[in-house]
Amino acid sequence: MSGRVVVVGSVNVDLVVSVPRLPGAGETVTDGTFEVHDGGKGANQAAAAALLGSSTALVAAVGPDEHGRRARAALAAAGVNVERVATGSTPTGVAAILVAAGGENLIAVAPGANHELDAGWVADSVAALAGPGDVVLACLEITEVAVQAAAMAASSAGSIFVLNPAPARPLAAALVGACALLTPNQHELALLGGPGPLLAAGAGALVETRGADGCVVHRPDREPVAIAAFPVEAVDTTGAGDAFNGALAVRLAEGADLVEAARWASAAAALATRRLGARAGLARRPEVDALVPKLGPNAR
Repeated sequence: MSGRVVVVGSVNVDLVVSVPRLPGAGETVTDGTFEVHDGGKGANQAAAAALLGSSTALVAAVGPDEHGRRARAALAAAGVNVERVATGSTPTGVAAILVAAGGENLIAVAPGANHELDAGWVADSVAALAGPGDVVLACLEITEVAVQAAAMAASSAGSIFVLNPAPARPLAAALVGACALLTPNQHELALLGGPGPLLAAGAGALVETRGADGCVVHRPDREPVAIAAFPVEAVDTTGAGDAFNGALAVRLAEGADLVEAARWASAAAALATRRLGARAGLARRPEVDALVPKLGPNAR
């Protein structure tokens, strides 16, 4: 089976300052360099999926500004269907990002048009774009009602609903129960109460991403499966989680087993840290296919 990926999420412009180290509270660190990159969790995930060869569409909103026009053009150039990227009345979202020499980062976001993404637009778009076996992937950089609309529309279409609960916030039990899969990182999972309550609330499964420590697959009534990360010299980890989610959605839409899909996504995430910017290091399929056999065996 080879399905489609429909991403419902955010579009941002990333304003990136690279510094020798991250500042502490109230501290100024100088000698940085500045770059502008395309970003937003939804847009990054859609670009990651499309560059891996998946038929991918994005449901999102941008502003009536140059940032919005740039974002739309960059997504189209990556192969993303942008017909359902609406133009709102507020500015395109902006993320201010500090990146340290070792690749660690701090991020602050002004959502702008992302919070204008209308639930009705989301529902109509998912109904038009997704069908049985396709993957609908959402994040939390949009409003809760928009996420809920994506979940309901995915269920009606017979699609697999995947929620990347980032940035973490409390989730309604009904939304958790609508998730075939949740993909928090370890910090988000702790804020959400751990795997037990989420699985008890009806989530089909969880994949917990752990950065350089790989990821862990949690399923009801089964032992967790730990998947090793591929060691890389990270330049910028900003887009690694989005690369993971986009790649995971691709393999799930193709009918892969969850553990196999998570291994493949781990390889894509490792490759994504090679360059500065959330999308600059996004991998193509041959690169990921070549890296997967080099990953260590799953630990149980």
